[in-house]
Amino acid sequence: MDATVFVEPDSLLELRKFVAPEFVFGLEARKLVGRYAQNVGARKVLLVTDRILHATTPWVKETAATLAEYGVPCVVFDAVSPNPRSAEVTAGAALYERERCNAVVAVGGGSVMDCAKGIGIVCSNGGSILDFEGVDRIGRPMPPLICVPTTSGTASEVSQFTIILDESRKTKIAIVSKATVPDIGLVDPATTTTMSPYLTACTGMDALTHAVEAFVSNASSPITDLHALEAIRLIHGALPEVIARPDDIAWRGRMMLGSLQAGLAFSNAILGAVHAMAHSLGGFLDLPHGECNAILLGPVIAGNYGAAREKYAAVGRVFGLALAGMTDEAAATALRDAVESFRRRVGITATLASLGVEKSAVPTLAALALKDACMATNPRILSLRDTEAIYESAF
Repeated sequence: MDATVFVEPDSLLELRKFVAPEFVFGLEARKLVGRYAQNVGARKVLLVTDRILHATTPWVKETAATLAEYGVPCVVFDAVSPNPRSAEVTAGAALYERERCNAVVAVGGGSVMDCAKGIGIVCSNGGSILDFEGVDRIGRPMPPLICVPTTSGTASEVSQFTIILDESRKTKIAIVSKATVPDIGLVDPATTTTMSPYLTACTGMDALTHAVEAFVSNASSPITDLHALEAIRLIHGALPEVIARPDDIAWRGRMMLGSLQAGLAFSNAILGAVHAMAHSLGGFLDLPHGECNAILLGPVIAGNYGAAREKYAAVGRVFGLALAGMTDEAAATALRDAVESFRRRVGITATLASLGVEKSAVPTLAALALKDACMATNPRILSLRDTEAIYESAF
């Protein structure tokens, strides 16, 4: 269904800003890293990654070799956790300064790219990365940043989001600024072939959540709707196929394209309650971000449905549902059930209870979620009790 059916004549003429970096999509895009490093004037690069990627895949060594071919030396920083800590950003920034680097290359998933952004922010602005929580609080531009994503999920390579774990508060902070948009994203589906099936599923559900939340966001626009709805279609079709045939590069490509489209959408329309609640949950208990999103997406849809019924109905059509004519309650239940069935189909069967979340933690989680920047663009204004009820329904 054409997303333009949702555009009222007046809203079509509203001022809208769309921010995106240069990106190259396709097989062997990753091999352009040396050329782009040279283009941005890199003399020495901090290559940010994680220890598992560094030890078990060819991508880090290949990137270092490609940089060397163009006369650009690098030093590797691989101390990045699945939920990157503020202390890791501090350590990476210290290494950047000590080694006299002047550019950053990130090779990895969302955690790696977000840590790389954090390092760049601190290197240019000083202080702690926690000082920059919120929207548009970065005064000076980062050093040049080139991102080579190895997952089809976060799309941090094209977004203005940076998510960092505040260890002291046990919550994730969101930094939103066009200053964090990378200079170039080299988006190569081949890099996703080294993901495990469960990581593929979790990152895929993260991408689907990006697309759905951007589509129903109160900051969406005709431009973001096009990217968001196409992302939902691509991911819905591709994710089960990628799980079933992990070495099929054509399906990997469609999944990577869906992630990219979702990134272009949410970077500009922002997100909603799923991400706000997942940031709270993942930070409090150090849980995988994509898994948290997968568990919360259905319950949040059910809670939000009446505030964006036409758009949720369009999402439902992608899932093979005809929701027109149903009551909001019936339609919300049907769409939630379809999303829950989809995430179980790709192998994510956990509930909050099975992950060890205690119901006594719900008030704390809800209070933290309501402070998250992503909650501002949720289509429905949620109270503390509303948010608690959504968490409770995910047990």
